Amino acid sequence: MNRETYPNDSEASRLLGVRINRDAKTVLFPFTDYFIGFDKVEAVRSIFGDKTREVLQNLKVEFFSSKFGYMGVSDVDGHLMVSSYHLSKSDFRVLYLDIIHELYHVKQFMDGRELFSTEFEYVDSPIEIEAYSHTVKEAQRIGMSKEEIIEYLKVEWIDDDSHKRLIKSVGLATT
Repeated sequence: MNRETYPNDSEASRLLGVRINRDAKTVLFPFTDYFIGFDKVEAVRSIFGDKTREVLQNLKVEFFSSKFGYMGVSDVDGHLMVSSYHLSKSDFRVLYLDIIHELYHVKQFMDGRELFSTEFEYVDSPIEIEAYSHTVKEAQRIGMSKEEIIEYLKVEWIDDDSHKRLIKSVGLATT
């Protein structure tokens, strides 16, 4: 079906004999109820500066149920979205670094930057390179080895060549 077959919701509703309430509310929770102490982390303070505590206290988080997906930032209002599966099953350091990475995106959103541009491939996006570079510095600070960080950067939605480009872009390539 396309818009030409059913030009508007009321016509489609009448023809199909159903109604769909499209006014679903997203349930948002305070970030600081689930992620405690991040206002004291230097990697976070370097993102938001003097406004760190205020930003984190005002930041909302949405949890979604999925084995697929990790975390992201809403391009509508800048809230954090977290897979409840990722939250409950992932390694603590991976969660920690993902939060650092996504908080960097929150700041980019606050600065009016477009988070989801189709102009670049994921690993070539300046938005992602900046966020990953910041996250890699924090991974190094918490004592992760180069190999562990390279493994952290390997995500299901990028191929081996893209992974190599990302490694190079964040300064981890050896050659």
